[in-house]
Amino acid sequence: MPDLLRYRPEFPILAHTNYMISNSLGAMPRTVYEAMQGYAEMWATRGVRAWEERWWMLAIEVGNEIGALMNAPANSVSVHQNVTTCQAVVASCFDFSGKRNKIVYDDLNFPSVMYFWEAQRPLGARVHMVKTDDGIHVPTDRLLDAIDDETLLVPISHVIFRSSYIQDARAIIEKAHKVGARVVLDTFQSLGSVPVDAQALNVDFCCGGVLKWLCGGPGVGYLYVRPDLGKKLEPKLTGWFAHENSFEFATGPIRYTDPPLRFMNGTTHIPALEACRPGLQIITEVGVERIRERSKRQTARLIELADHHGWRVNAPRDPERRGGTVAIDMPDSQAVSRELLARDILVDWRPRAGVRFSPHFYNTDEEVDGAIAAVAAILNEKARVSA
Repeated sequence: MPDLLRYRPEFPILAHTNYMISNSLGAMPRTVYEAMQGYAEMWATRGVRAWEERWWMLAIEVGNEIGALMNAPANSVSVHQNVTTCQAVVASCFDFSGKRNKIVYDDLNFPSVMYFWEAQRPLGARVHMVKTDDGIHVPTDRLLDAIDDETLLVPISHVIFRSSYIQDARAIIEKAHKVGARVVLDTFQSLGSVPVDAQALNVDFCCGGVLKWLCGGPGVGYLYVRPDLGKKLEPKLTGWFAHENSFEFATGPIRYTDPPLRFMNGTTHIPALEACRPGLQIITEVGVERIRERSKRQTARLIELADHHGWRVNAPRDPERRGGTVAIDMPDSQAVSRELLARDILVDWRPRAGVRFSPHFYNTDEEVDGAIAAVAAILNEKARVSA
């Protein structure tokens, strides 16, 4: 798919860096400079008028742009600062004091999400964490067995951050709905790299952020709420944006407006919203299906090369169950990661995973091969020094 490489000039860092870390922070589009300049000009020249002329509706516009990438209906995606806040908004819609107060997820969930749900125990939440065996795959049957008629919410990752394992979201959602539970699907490591269809999955809630595969930078999380739920849920984590007439400045209880603002709270983060739009536009133009096809081929190449060197691969072998990242645990992997960074080959390292390599649609096959060749060279140099 050489046509995808025509987008490389849109990302300045690619001119001097082997950027293999889109699972952590996507490369910045060059037009973010223009977007931020536009934000500054708006503030400088229009002052407070910027709110009615652009800023007030910006959250809805960006939410719809994100929603289109997951086939979400219009006005069903609200924006927040991060995934933890998104999950807190969801939690605030429910009561943990009754018999249905069980929270089910697996031990490969992202830690920030775990920390939040563990903190709900004093409010009555019963957290059930399903144990995994190999640190890579989530045993679907074990997770399904844990979802019962006392389960309230199932907050799971679509793609596991540590191993890039793609969970069987459809089976989990179907089981949850069968017993009356709701699923909160974290698509941070999938949307933009792995196709997501919120309507086809019939998922209740979907959250994530734009800073990774969507190349949108930090500060923008998204929360999809299925429209039928969006009309009746009343989040307790709320604020003036969620009021039916925000500029009425009424005292007393909130009167909820319609989604997506219904699930928002205080004043929005305008600079981050402006900064994320160029990345969303590029991903939309490229198309997630094409990105996925390229990703499967390049991650397969990473596994092939790791196998050739005899290094442990901490990622699924099945391409249909593998996201956009391959974690490789070679000897002295943390030190290797530091040395790769020093050589302008950007990766990251995670405990019980190793070095994570995450090529995106703008990476060349030569960069994939070059990153692994650099690892081999680093290990050879270390061996010579030790000899």
